[in-house]
This record gives sequence, C-alpha cells and structure tokens, in this order.
Amino acid sequence: MTEKAIFAGGCFWGVDELFRRKEGVIATRVGYMGGTLDNPTYDDICKGDTGHAEAVEIEYDPKVISYRELLIFFFQIHDPTTFNRQGNDVGSQYRSAIFPVNEAQKKEAQKVMREIENAQIFEKELSTSIEENDTFYEAEKFHQKYLMKNPLGYNCHFVRKDLDFSKVA
Repeated sequence: MTEKAIFAGGCFWGVDELFRRKEGVIATRVGYMGGTLDNPTYDDICKGDTGHAEAVEIEYDPKVISYRELLIFFFQIHDPTTFNRQGNDVGSQYRSAIFPVNEAQKKEAQKVMREIENAQIFEKELSTSIEENDTFYEAEKFHQKYLMKNPLGYNCHFVRKDLDFSKVA
C-alpha cells in the first residue's frame, strides 16, 4: 500500500525532478496548495495574491522509504531558511512548506524540524511552515514532469551534500 506526502520548496519543477528519482517514490505530480482561490492556474498563483504555493504531491512506498527520510531529503534539496524565496524565485508561491496528510506526518515534520534546528545544520533559522492539508490543485499538463521533458530547463534545486544531516538521519 502506498502513502502520500506533499511538500513545497520553491519552483515545483526541481522539487518534482529530485523526488521523482528517489528510490521508493512511485509517482509525483505538481500543483498548487495552501491558498484561497479554487482551481487556480499558474497565471493566478504567479500574481502572488492567492496564497497558494507551488507544491509536489508524492506517492511513495513506505516499505522502501519512510516519511522521515522524505522529510530529510526535502530539507537537503532546497534552502528552508529563505522566507518566500528559492534562488531567483521570490514570492509566497515559492515558500518552504510541508502539508501533512495526517496527524502522524505533522508530528514527524515537527520532530524533524526541531532536530534540524538543534543540530544547527543551517546557519539561519528555518522558515518552513507546516500548513493544513487542504485541496491539492493539479498544475497544468505543461508543468508535469517538466525537467524530465526539458532537461536543460530552469532549476534551482540540487542535493546539498555540504550539509551534515547525520544527526537527524
């Protein structure tokens, strides 16, 4: 049986691509979450006033990869210390956020964030929010698997190997 996880860590293209390649991840899809507008489009959320974040919904096999491992990977592939920003992408739609699908995920997200803060992995404080899991609106087909279809496309995400996550792994 598979489970779902939803993360927002800046432009969804790069987040999607890195999670898609992770062992144990069955499927990904990009979309919009956390805002007030029903059925938003990319153009809507780019205005920055809908409250939606670019998010990635991940279907995974918990026998192969745990939610905790997904959380730690999430923190390795983006900068969770920049408020409403990833690289050149600025605005609330690019915020760092976790959308737990149940109470167990929420508690695990809180625990991992505390451990990361206590281990002082980042020089600055985390700006990642843990938000209510409301409706996930799937993004336009053009955005699905974007970097797989356009390998030279814009991407500000990578696995940060220079940070020591061994204290939380």
